[in-house]
Amino acid sequence: MDQLEKSRENLVDLISYCFMPNHFHLLVKQLMDGGIAKYLSNFANSYTRYFNTRNERTGPLFQGKFKAVLITSNEQLLHVSRYIHLNPYSSGIVKTIEELKAYSYSSLAKLSTSKVESRLILDQFKNVAGYYQFVFDNADYQKNLENIKHQILE
Repeated sequence: MDQLEKSRENLVDLISYCFMPNHFHLLVKQLMDGGIAKYLSNFANSYTRYFNTRNERTGPLFQGKFKAVLITSNEQLLHVSRYIHLNPYSSGIVKTIEELKAYSYSSLAKLSTSKVESRLILDQFKNVAGYYQFVFDNADYQKNLENIKHQILE
């Protein structure tokens, strides 16, 4: 996380994140034109180089192409943050809410101590516990949606 923070270069504010085994989710606020693209390029290239060198391997690490969604409302901002934080639970990487709270590859476990700019989200709740309730109240619903998504034929 320290390396991710150093790579920011005031291009973006990192609001929330979650790293999964084959992809990652970042909620960022762009601070300058082209900031998100530059930040993600620097991050992905640096981490891939580090991981491949450390593990004596080559090739891409993450699944699929980069996808971005423009946040157009406060409601969408809150729901995207919740989606990101619930991702390890809804995908089955962690089995319980207690495991999710301790998932070290997410900003959820570090909300009040992290260098992440979580105030944009947290200031909308009475306290961190209020945000946790907002997230966890939707956990089983999101998990069910994830299960249904994999059963739909395209």
